[in-house]
Amino acid sequence: MAEHAFGGIKIRELYKIFGPNAAAHIESVKNGLTKTELNEKHGHVLGLRDINIEIPSGRIQVIMGLSGSGKSTLIRHINRLIDPTSGEVLVDGVDVVKMSETDLREFRRQQTAMVFQKFALLPHRNVLDNTVFGLEVQGLPQSVRADTAMRWLEQVGLKGFEQKYPNQLSGGMQQRVGLARALANDAPVLLMDEAYSALDPLIRSDMQTILLDLQKEIKKTIVFITHDLDEALRLGDQIAILRDGEVIQQGTSQDIVLRPADDYVANFVKDVNRGRVVHVEAVMQPLAGHAAPSGPTIAAGTTIEEAVRLLVSGPEKDVTVVDPTGKPLGVVTLRQLAGAIVSAHGTTSPSAAAPAMAG
Repeated sequence: MAEHAFGGIKIRELYKIFGPNAAAHIESVKNGLTKTELNEKHGHVLGLRDINIEIPSGRIQVIMGLSGSGKSTLIRHINRLIDPTSGEVLVDGVDVVKMSETDLREFRRQQTAMVFQKFALLPHRNVLDNTVFGLEVQGLPQSVRADTAMRWLEQVGLKGFEQKYPNQLSGGMQQRVGLARALANDAPVLLMDEAYSALDPLIRSDMQTILLDLQKEIKKTIVFITHDLDEALRLGDQIAILRDGEVIQQGTSQDIVLRPADDYVANFVKDVNRGRVVHVEAVMQPLAGHAAPSGPTIAAGTTIEEAVRLLVSGPEKDVTVVDPTGKPLGVVTLRQLAGAIVSAHGTTSPSAAAPAMAG
């Protein structure tokens, strides 16, 4: 598999106004004209306002928000399916906004691939022929196309279905074809716009697992759009929450759950199962220089739920949290772990312990 020295994505001061005279209103919007005022006074629609996001290479960036928040508009700026009114979209240090038509066409073929909510499979092509489509566009030899496609179809669990047609497949299987087609291009950036939203919950969970397992190997820079918080928390190395075209909060799942930026975000996270999201560092008692106790250890980054499972399966009542080198960081008890989960539905919150978190 090809290796990519890919530097990630930087979105800087990105604005999008929809309407026939968008450029005339950009300064007013920058000076505080609201989305409602822009529409009522000028008949234009504010799509995005001052978006600044930096996505490191090889990470999954989730863009989350309700319908109309601007998340799909944002992802379409990365491969310039939509032109911005103002701002920069730097992919591997190159501004996509300034690319010529020729450069943009090459960029879309070689550096980005997209997975759509509605699968976007060609109904007259079988699974194999759908998967090789992007490689055909690139002009690769037939034998290379077939070998590459077969490898990715096997990776997503579709070996044996190469000759089937889209109408013979379930929704989940069709989405696997879409994922295999995108991965076959071996582009360093994978754009996934509500890719799993049309799937049933169990199939959706399976697809999330497939993506996470694949990402350990492929290490793509993935931009994943969703309106589902549980999906965002499970998939995202980083999460950005949009509302009315603006970023309300961005950070890790820990940041979003433990330190919501405002009532809007707090409302999103109030029913989250924190045991599956919050890491043990958030509730541990730091060692503060004391010798590590004997007994079981658990890696930093382990969720509270996983730690509870470890402790209830053995006689010990506490566990030592260690960093990747094995250095002890702190101790957490079963009582502390259970209390952190219960507090999500009470008057206290694990956020009180947030200063103890690493980073």
